[in-house]
Amino acid sequence: MVVILHNIRSTHNVGSMFRTADAAGVDKLYLSGITPIPLDRFGKVRPDVAKVALGAELSIPWEYVSSTVRIIKKLKKNGYVIVSLEQSKNSVVYNKIKFSKNKKIALVVGNEVKGLSQNILELSDVVMEIPMKGNKESLNVSVAFGIAVYALTKD
Repeated sequence: MVVILHNIRSTHNVGSMFRTADAAGVDKLYLSGITPIPLDRFGKVRPDVAKVALGAELSIPWEYVSSTVRIIKKLKKNGYVIVSLEQSKNSVVYNKIKFSKNKKIALVVGNEVKGLSQNILELSDVVMEIPMKGNKESLNVSVAFGIAVYALTKD
């Protein structure tokens, strides 16, 4: 599985997602838009990401990509199923999604406030959601990511 982190604002959320990606066995993270990368402009490890990632930013392969749409199209051409994590009218509850073990999956996770754009959702093969039973409309993006990545990688 690969993951695209699109327009994530918080360095702490990014660090948490690196750590969870490492734990779940994610092959690679693509960081796009305003998503902070683990290195500063001088190539040194960003302490705000590293504080939460606890070294996972060094063990998980990652790449910054300028266009989320382009990387989605490239992954689709390479046989990946694109699964976007978002609440929408066409979304499927996360525990109802089943893929064969050898299916290549690319999970797309979006901005903490705005989520994913309509054009990204239209490029997705599946839009998955985590149902909310309380008063809040959503979970923290790194928590939602953890639920989604484990749901998609379960045996």
